[in-house]
Amino acid sequence: MSDQEWIKELMHDTEDTVISEKQQKILAAAIDTFSEKGYAASSTSEIAKKAGVAEGTIFRHYKTKKELLLAIVTPTMAKFAAPFFIKTFAKEVFEKEYEHYEDFLRMVAKNRLEFVKKHFSVLKIFIQEIAFHDELREPYQKLFTEHVYGKFKKIIEHFQEKGEIIDLPPETIIRMSASGIIGYILPRFLLFPNQEWDDDKEIEHIVEFVMYGLSGKR
Repeated sequence: MSDQEWIKELMHDTEDTVISEKQQKILAAAIDTFSEKGYAASSTSEIAKKAGVAEGTIFRHYKTKKELLLAIVTPTMAKFAAPFFIKTFAKEVFEKEYEHYEDFLRMVAKNRLEFVKKHFSVLKIFIQEIAFHDELREPYQKLFTEHVYGKFKKIIEHFQEKGEIIDLPPETIIRMSASGIIGYILPRFLLFPNQEWDDDKEIEHIVEFVMYGLSGKR
């Protein structure tokens, strides 16, 4: 899927969002440029050239380069990630019943991996810039707190009651579980994207590793 096709999908049926063909081209060119070179090293002139528009056209739509950045990532969080977390993620992952915590962990890992595969170019920008822009970090924190954390905590407490995982604070277990998955995804897509990866095998290794620490069995 091209960046422009992704943008059309992102904006489809989104309330209060009207975006022209020219804006789609600008956003697609910005995604490609920011993802390749980083926000700081990118210029509006090269984005305009890649989009096939005059540089002044960009500033008619976006007053600053930062506004252009936020136009890319903010919709991702507010219009895509929110429905994803609330609907898709909740429905496909958190609203199911699991016999064991490792089954839940495996589902989360597979779900996140497919998500990153589909939307890596814009997520790469988000990863690169989140530390430098509060406008990017705060919506993500709010989404996670409001729509993911409570469901995650409830599942952890369920398996703690069953005696499957050790009695650590749920926040700690969430971090341990997430770090195992993120620790695979970041090298997989950022550091060694051209390496041959067996995703199914690696996910099983993640599950085994995390469960070894959480089971309390030695």
